[in-house]
Amino acid sequence: MRRSLFGCILCTLMLLECSPMLATIAPEGREQRYKIAVCDWMILKRQKIGSFQLVHELNGDGVELDMGSLGKRETFDNKLRDPHFQQLFRETAREFQLEVPSIAMSGFYGQSFLERANYEELVRECLNAMKVMDAKVAFLPLGGIKAGWEGEPALRAEVVKRLKKVGDMAAAEGLVIGIETQLDAKGDVKLLKEIDSFGIKIYFKFQNVLENGRDLCKELKILGKKRICQIHCTDTDGVTLRFNERLDMNKVKKTLDKMGWSGWLVVERSRDKDDVHNVRKNYGTNIEYLKEVFQK
Repeated sequence: MRRSLFGCILCTLMLLECSPMLATIAPEGREQRYKIAVCDWMILKRQKIGSFQLVHELNGDGVELDMGSLGKRETFDNKLRDPHFQQLFRETAREFQLEVPSIAMSGFYGQSFLERANYEELVRECLNAMKVMDAKVAFLPLGGIKAGWEGEPALRAEVVKRLKKVGDMAAAEGLVIGIETQLDAKGDVKLLKEIDSFGIKIYFKFQNVLENGRDLCKELKILGKKRICQIHCTDTDGVTLRFNERLDMNKVKKTLDKMGWSGWLVVERSRDKDDVHNVRKNYGTNIEYLKEVFQK
């Protein structure tokens, strides 16, 4: 028995020695620590099947799908409530070997989460879409709420109450809602403690930190890996990421590595201001650069 086992081990070692291809199978097949996705609404493919082919051609790993526009509607203009489109989106994502890491409620950039009486219904529809596409994170920006709500006790209490409610809804199904605020990292930590729900985390956005003159890596460390569910890994429009002098991406990676964070980096903006509608150039070069930094 011992001789047989020794023979097997010796044979395996000889094969590995003779074949570099065999020796490198495990490293090449390992799961990427960081994956790169793109927002469908920013590549002008909001809830369109064509987003998958385009992101595949740009060499992305996934697509952040949007729930559709909201405006004055009672609910999102959402194709993913229709069984036909559910199947079509799933099959197309599979065809192009892309994941859907998150579903966005970008309508709340302009509409107030605080003023919608049917906010639970809206979030429930998003959670349903997440299950359809096997996404684990929802993106909820709070940009549509009246400026300064954070400092007004009554408004803040209502925001906390609503986020606690929808956070618990998400947590009950093993899902997470990532919120985007204009608070600094310490303010976000305080807000999360008030909400007190496993289903609410921070969807971190580089642009907000940089535009407010804060130290990006310091903010990441204050939040810590457990509070950040996903990252919009771009700045405002101006130049593409490779040429952004106020965003040290290599330092960002070292910070995230040291924190032990892993997950999806989603390209939202960082378009060339002189060629802002050139989707292939802007997003293709941003994806290429992020892969150079994060997927070496």
